[in-house]
Amino acid sequence: MSQKRDYYEVLGVSRNASEGDIRKAFRSLARKFHPDKNPDDSEAEKKFKEVQEAYAILSSPDERRKYDTFGHGGAGSSPFGPGGFQGVNISMEDLFGGGFDGIFNQFFGSSRGRRRSKGDDLIYRHSVPFQVAMDGAEDEVEIEALRQCKECDGSGSKDPSNVRTCPGCEGRGRIERVERLGPFTQRAVSDCPSCNGKGKLIQDPCDSCNGQGRYHQSKKVKFTIPPGVSSGVRLRMRGYGGAPKMENGSPGDLYIEIDMQRHPWFERDSSDLLMGLPIGFSDMVLGSKIEIPHIDGKKLAININAGSQPGDTIEIKGRGLPHQGSSRRGSVMVVLKLDMPGKLSKKEKKMFSSMSNILGTDIEKIEQRIRDEASRRRN
Repeated sequence: MSQKRDYYEVLGVSRNASEGDIRKAFRSLARKFHPDKNPDDSEAEKKFKEVQEAYAILSSPDERRKYDTFGHGGAGSSPFGPGGFQGVNISMEDLFGGGFDGIFNQFFGSSRGRRRSKGDDLIYRHSVPFQVAMDGAEDEVEIEALRQCKECDGSGSKDPSNVRTCPGCEGRGRIERVERLGPFTQRAVSDCPSCNGKGKLIQDPCDSCNGQGRYHQSKKVKFTIPPGVSSGVRLRMRGYGGAPKMENGSPGDLYIEIDMQRHPWFERDSSDLLMGLPIGFSDMVLGSKIEIPHIDGKKLAININAGSQPGDTIEIKGRGLPHQGSSRRGSVMVVLKLDMPGKLSKKEKKMFSSMSNILGTDIEKIEQRIRDEASRRRN
C-alpha cells in the first residue's frame, strides 16, 4: 500500500496556515476534483477523497494538534474510530451555491433547515418594429404563468389547519441519499417524492388549484424597451415568473427576449446603420446630392463627390442608432452601387455607342488601370 501524503501537502498550504487558508484551499480543490465535475475519472475521484480526508483532520483543532504531533500514526489508531474515515458529504450546490458553511454540518452532527424555493423563470420572445431601436418604446405582453391560488392563499388546502408537515422530509421538501464510494460517502439531494418538494401534506385539497397552491393565470405585463436595443437582448422582469411550490419561496423572473424586425433598406452593425445606394453613372462622374427618408424623422442628405467609384463608402456621423444607455449615436454608412440601365432602345444604344470613347474601356491602357485600381483598394 502506498504511503499517505502529508495532509498539508495535499491541500497545498503551510503548516502554520490559518483556518481560513485551509478552508479556502479545500474549497478550491474540492470544486476541482468533485465527481460531479469529473464523471468516470478515477484519478480525480481519488484526489477528491484525499482532499476530503485532509480537510476533515486539519479543520478540527484537536485532530490537527494530534496530526502535528504524531503524523498519520496518531497513537496507532484512526481519529475517526474503528470504522475509519467515512467521508464528508459535499455537493456541487455546496461548492457553487453559497452553502459552504454547511458542507460539514452532517459530518459533525448538525442538520439542514428548510430551503427556500423559487418559482420557474419564464422567457417570452417579443417582436418589435425596427423603429424601436431608434426611439425605444413602452410595450406590454400577455403571459400565462403559474400564480398563487387566491382561494387558499397558496396553501393548497381548503382549511389551513388540515395541513401537516411531511414526515418523509420533516418539512424540508428535500431528501438526501447517501452513496458509498469505497470508504467514503457521497450525498445526493432531491425533491421529496411524498410531498413533491413542498414539505407538507394536504388533507383537504383546495378545489380551485387541486391542492397545488397555484394554477395557470393570464396577466398583462408592461415594460420599457430602451433606445439602442437589438435582437437577442433579454429584459428581466423580477418576480413576474411562476409562483413557487412552497409558501416561503419567491416567484421566478420573466425574461422578454427582443426580436427586431428588418428595416426595408438598413442593415445594422451595433449602433451603425449600413445601406447600399444605387446611383447612375452620371451621378458618380459629375457628383450629386440625394435625400431619403430617415428613421430619426429628418431627411438624410447624401453628398456624392464627383469622380466617385462603385463600392466607395460615405460615412454620415451622428445619424445612426443610439448607443444603449447613452445619448450618443452611431453613423450611417452608405455604399455606392452603380445602377446599370436595363434593356436599351435602338436610339439609346446608338447614343451609348457614340460615347464609347468616354464610357468604354481603353484596352491599350487596361493593365495600368488594373494597377491603379489595386492601389486604390489597398490604400
